[in-house]
Amino acid sequence: MKVIASSLRKGNIVEHEGQLYVVLNAESFHPGKGTPTTQVDMRRISDGVKTAQRYKTTEQVERAHVEEREHQFLYQDGEGFHFMNMENYDQITMQDDIIGDQAAYLHPEMKVMLAMHDGNAISIVLPQKVTLEVTDTEPTTKGQTASSSYKPATLSNGVRTNVPPFISIGTRIVVMTSDGSYVERAKE
Repeated sequence: MKVIASSLRKGNIVEHEGQLYVVLNAESFHPGKGTPTTQVDMRRISDGVKTAQRYKTTEQVERAHVEEREHQFLYQDGEGFHFMNMENYDQITMQDDIIGDQAAYLHPEMKVMLAMHDGNAISIVLPQKVTLEVTDTEPTTKGQTASSSYKPATLSNGVRTNVPPFISIGTRIVVMTSDGSYVERAKE
């Protein structure tokens, strides 16, 4: 299906020169003089090579037909990451390079969206936020104000982030899966 370049968003799958690419970033430029353009940073799905492409904003781009289906993460082993389709109980294995940095946030029974193209899983979308436990952090320094300073902390999945001074070891917090940033203390 053809779409105009300015409508591309992060996570879209496009077909370029006979290959499938996942859009990492799409930014439109509107200069005062000249033609508006859209800069698209993308990664080739087959081998992970990153490329940047510049299109005229109104230029047509081939968007690949991709189905998003909910799956449940089961486990990880030497073969890769195993997921189960919740509708028909089919299992799919995805390789480490497709999951990438998002692997740290996967935990058993987590529900994720897998983008499927011709029966193959080509990308994964995690929930926006996850709840994790703080396993290590520095004690609060006297006189530190809660609004202006953050301290480093290690979470139960091994990711390091910055948290407000009132957070201590054992506290469960909500973090963004996109960048690991602190959102709030968990309400459970």
